Amino acid sequence: MAHHALASQESYNPNHLLDILLGKMQLKNDAALSRMLEVAPPVISKIRHHRLPVGASLLIRMHEVTGMSIRDLRDLMGDRRTKYRLSDAQGRPKPEEKAAQQAAAAAAQQQQQSQDQKQQNEASPSGNYAH
Repeated sequence: MAHHALASQESYNPNHLLDILLGKMQLKNDAALSRMLEVAPPVISKIRHHRLPVGASLLIRMHEVTGMSIRDLRDLMGDRRTKYRLSDAQGRPKPEEKAAQQAAAAAAQQQQQSQDQKQQNEASPSGNYAH
């Protein structure tokens, strides 16, 4: 059975969070909790057995149902991370996208320069005055 990365934290205990939610919402069992959170019962079971992490969407649903803050919910399960690290590749444009962006920026700059030049030419007096 594969364990998720968060499970490697010594303080991580999703059972504590689930037990607190059962008590707070006065529910009898995990099946009732799954109905309240609108998730399939196996999701709660997999979370209890550390086969599935408590994901962002489930945390948001817990927040909506209980009114508890996301920070408090994360603290209850022992998630002490203050930052979520993303890989360097995430959020960075692909090389072809970067080239397209640079080409578009160069074209926009060239268009702006030609408009500026046109405005200067219209503003400067020419020698064709009628006397």
